[in-house]
Amino acid sequence: MVGTPFQDQLETFENSFPQRDYEIEITCPEFTSICPKTGQPDFGTLIFRYVPDQKCVELKSLKLYLQRFRNEGIFYENVTNRILEDFVAACQPRRATLESRWSPRGGITSVIRVHYTASTSTTSPNPATA
Repeated sequence: MVGTPFQDQLETFENSFPQRDYEIEITCPEFTSICPKTGQPDFGTLIFRYVPDQKCVELKSLKLYLQRFRNEGIFYENVTNRILEDFVAACQPRRATLESRWSPRGGITSVIRVHYTASTSTTSPNPATA
């Protein structure tokens, strides 16, 4: 996996219940990056859903990691995939989905969903296929 230059910002802690499948949902409603075409800011909400294995992501480190994209010129699809790759590399979950919901620009909104399972990693608009 190709990580971002600031992938090391993500920290983890030991999962106290690795024998159990349970889902963690993290919502980050203030994500920002820069449109690489226009230079205008893009505003979105990121929703992480994952089933941890041995490690869980530490929330303050996730917040600081996401802030690093504030001045990054990157398309919606690329930033969503890069963030999930870094997230998976850091905490190695059993399963994970990252959904990015982007605020309207010119009357158009976008929702990007990226899915990962420990055996394979896929991108799909339909979670049932992942």
